[in-house]
Amino acid sequence: MASFSRKPRIYFISILVVVGGYLLVILARSFGGGVPSEFSDARLQGAIISQNIVNLSGRSVADLEAINKLDKSGNFTEALNLVTAAVSRSREIRDEAIKLSAELEKMTKALSDLKSFEARQAALEAISNHLALISRLVNYSGYLGQLLEALRGRFTGSGIQGSQVSTLVNQINTEVTAINSFNNQAVQAMQRFDNLVR
Repeated sequence: MASFSRKPRIYFISILVVVGGYLLVILARSFGGGVPSEFSDARLQGAIISQNIVNLSGRSVADLEAINKLDKSGNFTEALNLVTAAVSRSREIRDEAIKLSAELEKMTKALSDLKSFEARQAALEAISNHLALISRLVNYSGYLGQLLEALRGRFTGSGIQGSQVSTLVNQINTEVTAINSFNNQAVQAMQRFDNLVR
């Protein structure tokens, strides 16, 4: 079985932890400086949802590692049980990403109430990058679901091709790279926003 490249997986987990932590740490700053309560409330809910995504994604990565070990040891029954749970978790990640996009929409609607034009622009840039990140996270979840289904086929004897697994792993790694890039841009924009509304 092809396994995930360790580097993108570690980056992905790190980025999700940074996103969740960053949103929680800087949240208090957004309650002052002329920031509308609707914006701050949506930002708080977004931070909670981001933490849920971090938790689910961490478990998905752990599941893939465990599935890989079970596959190598020939314990297909246990691996199949874990694949079933992991497919469900990948759907939860997608659902949480959709919830996060709803909070970003609320933040967008509240932008017109921000006093500072520069702060509005920085917030809009951060929101745009978060939306792009969410789109890639949904793709990641979809590819993860396909990978897990392909592995389920392998464990039940349906006979998948090794190239199918490798292709899906490459697609997942591409999404992780894009997620990292959009996250870096969003974090920089939110730092500018926080500095402008102090």
